[in-house]
Amino acid sequence: MRQITASGQTIEEAVQSALRQLNTTKDQVTVDVIDEGKKGLFGVFGSKQAIVKVTKNMNPIQQAEAYLKNVTTKMGVEVEIKTTVHNQEIVFELVGEKIAILIGKRGQTLNALQYLLHLVVNKKKDHFYTVVLDAEGYRKRRKETLYSLAERLAEKAIRTRREVSLEPMPSFERKIIHTALQDNNRVETYSDGIDPNRHVVIKP
Repeated sequence: MRQITASGQTIEEAVQSALRQLNTTKDQVTVDVIDEGKKGLFGVFGSKQAIVKVTKNMNPIQQAEAYLKNVTTKMGVEVEIKTTVHNQEIVFELVGEKIAILIGKRGQTLNALQYLLHLVVNKKKDHFYTVVLDAEGYRKRRKETLYSLAERLAEKAIRTRREVSLEPMPSFERKIIHTALQDNNRVETYSDGIDPNRHVVIKP
């Protein structure tokens, strides 16, 4: 976030001076008037310049990166953030030491951070983004684990002829389970319960 304090004969002149220094346009900044100035006698004697503070607004992705950096630093973990954007999906990849702290048990900490980032990015409703927060390739490993779990529990449901309930999961992980078993014609899956305890049930 860049900030400039500028002055001019009028508020508008001061704002334009700040915009030139920031190399941006008025719709990309927030303007705070520090002093409205004074024209003075004949526009000269006793005149006082207008002073404004102009702050360049960050876009949602920059805001999310700054928020993530702030949170991870307060957790005592220094990370590098690699951001990629594809259509309406934003992926934040965390790289660094002590990454396990940010992942947490079964990815719970990472999921919580991802949810908060989703709120930060989509605070303004003019654009909606899907947010994925990853750390050292954890999401890929977790997906492989969930596929294996889904297949194993599907076999259990078939063998015992009873429904098998999985542990509560966030919606994007439940979707992985549903996808893993969608072509298995010996079982069907559905979600049950209310968040945060909503979970997948595998039915023979």
